[in-house]
Amino acid sequence: MSSANNDPTLPHSSSTSSLNTPPIENTPQTPLSPATMLEKYKGRKDSKKGNAPILKQPFFKITASNKFQVVIQFLRNQLNYKASDPLFLYVNSAFSPAPDEIVSNLHKCFSTDGHLIINYCTTAAWG
Repeated sequence: MSSANNDPTLPHSSSTSSLNTPPIENTPQTPLSPATMLEKYKGRKDSKKGNAPILKQPFFKITASNKFQVVIQFLRNQLNYKASDPLFLYVNSAFSPAPDEIVSNLHKCFSTDGHLIINYCTTAAWG
C-alpha cells in the first residue's frame, strides 16, 4: 500500500441543496474531469452557502484504516456540533457512506487526484 493510501487527504466543502435550480437545457454537457473538479475546489473562495459553517482549514489527513465514523466525529468536533445537531457528510457530492465504511476503501474507489473530497451540510442535500 502506498503512503497516499495510508494518509488520504480529505478536502471538504460546505454546501446545501438549493431550490433555485437553472432550467435543464437540451444540449448535452460534458462532465468535468476529476482533475478539473479538484482544481475547482482548490481555487475556490470560501463562499458560504446555506447555514453550514465553513472550516478554516481546507484539507485534513486521516489514517486510512479508520472508519468513516471517525471523519464524522472529527468534523462534529471541528464545527463544535453536538451529537444531536444535524450534520450530513457526502463523498464527491454524490452519496453518504455508511459510518462503518473504511476510509481506505472510499479513497481507493472515489479519490480525485489522491484526495477524498468530503462535502458536509446541515440538511440532507444529495442522495
